[in-house]
Amino acid sequence: MALFTDGPAASIDDLTAQDSQLLNVASVEGIDVTQKLALAQDQISLELTTMLTRLSYVDQLFWLAPQPNIGSVVVTPSLKLWHAFRTLEMVYTDAYNSQLNDRYAGRRDQFHEAAKWAYEKLQQIGVGMVTFPLAQAVTPNAVATPGNLPDGTYYVTLAWLNTAGEEGAPAVATAVSTTGSTFLVQPGPAPQNAVAWNVYAGTDPNALELQNASPIAAGQTWVQPGTVTTGGRAPGTGQEPNYTKPLPRVIQRG
Repeated sequence: MALFTDGPAASIDDLTAQDSQLLNVASVEGIDVTQKLALAQDQISLELTTMLTRLSYVDQLFWLAPQPNIGSVVVTPSLKLWHAFRTLEMVYTDAYNSQLNDRYAGRRDQFHEAAKWAYEKLQQIGVGMVTFPLAQAVTPNAVATPGNLPDGTYYVTLAWLNTAGEEGAPAVATAVSTTGSTFLVQPGPAPQNAVAWNVYAGTDPNALELQNASPIAAGQTWVQPGTVTTGGRAPGTGQEPNYTKPLPRVIQRG
């Protein structure tokens, strides 16, 4: 699972799965759905930060537990749904304010209630947290270098590892073409808690597979050997929660 701080918890695809008319409404009413995703993310980030700060104070007084913070929050299903429904509520609020159309008001109210439901589920289940968070990797630099990899176009991504062997969310893949050569992969700067990385490659951007037999130390590069390994595992989606943190029972906005 990705970290909440890696980017919007839900995507446009997640929104259209909940509301098939979304893109048509956004086009007709001139609403930027991507902007609404970002605004909803900012709102939820502020709410989570406030609640986690309150929990940190309690922990310090009584249990001396590690202080939870927004950078350690994992996007669990309930958190993703909260973000998706909050975004849809914002879209239909804008649409209603533009046209004063009761149909838009009904959808706004429907998604407002859905957002409250998802938030309540998050309260019941708890916020997923990781102990040593790894930010999503940035797209690596892949360049042709002397070698004998079959000519073609290859797609490459990477993911960072922490000391516990947990893998963060993979980078957006990059493409590199070879002609009488192979390719060299240079990772970006290692994020906090990263000690090594894995490289994934393939000829299909949707079917990348692990290439290194053992983790590559931070600061080192990777030169692809003469073949691309097949039959290996695909990149994951990020860290699984190490524990959950209950949220205080407070009244949500609205």
